[in-house]
Amino acid sequence: QPPAFGFLFDVDGVLVRGSQVVPAARQAFQRLADSRGRLRVPVVFLTNAGNCLRSAKARELSQALGLQVSPEQVILSHSPLRLFSQFHQKCMLVAGQGPVEENAQKLGFKHVVTIEALRKAYPLLDMVDQSRRPKELPPPTTGFPTVEGVILFGEPVRWETSLQLIIDILLSNGNPGAELQDIPYPHLPVLACNMDLLWMAEAKMPRFGHGTFLLCLESIYKKVTGRELKYEALIGKPSSVTYRYAEYLIKQQAEEQGWKSPIRRLYAVGDNPMSDIYGANLYNNYLKSAHQNQIQAGVKRSPQAASPQTEDHFELRKGSVDNSVESCKSILVCTGVYRRNADIPSNTEECTMETVFHGHRDFCFDPSLVEASYIVQDVNDAVQLAFKKENWS
Repeated sequence: QPPAFGFLFDVDGVLVRGSQVVPAARQAFQRLADSRGRLRVPVVFLTNAGNCLRSAKARELSQALGLQVSPEQVILSHSPLRLFSQFHQKCMLVAGQGPVEENAQKLGFKHVVTIEALRKAYPLLDMVDQSRRPKELPPPTTGFPTVEGVILFGEPVRWETSLQLIIDILLSNGNPGAELQDIPYPHLPVLACNMDLLWMAEAKMPRFGHGTFLLCLESIYKKVTGRELKYEALIGKPSSVTYRYAEYLIKQQAEEQGWKSPIRRLYAVGDNPMSDIYGANLYNNYLKSAHQNQIQAGVKRSPQAASPQTEDHFELRKGSVDNSVESCKSILVCTGVYRRNADIPSNTEECTMETVFHGHRDFCFDPSLVEASYIVQDVNDAVQLAFKKENWS
């Protein structure tokens, strides 16, 4: 019988810890695959990592899990940027590490400038590291394009350089060689991927994520200008546009496998209450309200009906969106950011959630959104739980 459900798996803290595979991950995928190593259920890997190519992440996952993962099954934090076509022809400054230029080009951006290229063109801007200051006064910069927007792919390596140069671009309206007149506001468009404050690697305590870098950038901008830094879009988990894209890929997989039954339920498995659980619950709320509207109206809901951000930028082929998904259940595992000392409570509502808000400034804190539908020990338990709920073996 074809599956009526699909899985959205986070990667760090669920399937791997740094370069180490979580033992339960292999067991989980043995359950999910048939005797020929093909998945029996549609699966998307939904990670906030963004400092790599989709193809590289797919290879990494194939090796870790012992089965073939295709790039089309992987959503990195920046993957939905391919939908933001209104910026694809603009000159965009890209920040992060890894193949940021290649990533931007693969997503459809035609004119990109890196932080390093900007630093070389304007050597007087980067002054924190004294060893990198120019020894002599360089000649004036000529021929460098005016920057029209900023894409923040992920945490950079030299934070002081990226912070300084991004602020320079925003204050100068894309011309950092010009003398500062009035501070432009609203400033140039900023697109940010991955809001995770913390993430889990091999160390015992969580590590700084891109959300920590964004927090620094927002604080500096506000201190210097007295105004809030505004984002044109925040993508990656917990943003609804990312889950909408994941739903689209799950349905595409089911279609390619020839599974006729519509996908009704999604199970999102993660280790971070503030990105994985918040995002899945937020999307579940959207599905519920959209489903309710559909019942009340007695018609199919529009594929565009989502959060304002999704509405503006989602350009999926309308024919392929069948509006069948009814719920997105969140499953929290204890192998990453979230740890519990007690045994797993039988009633997750008894579980006290963290009182410190680790989410992004632009996402309001709603305690119900960080409460998982289910809490289990690891990803293998999560798969078993979903199978049980679906009467699937």
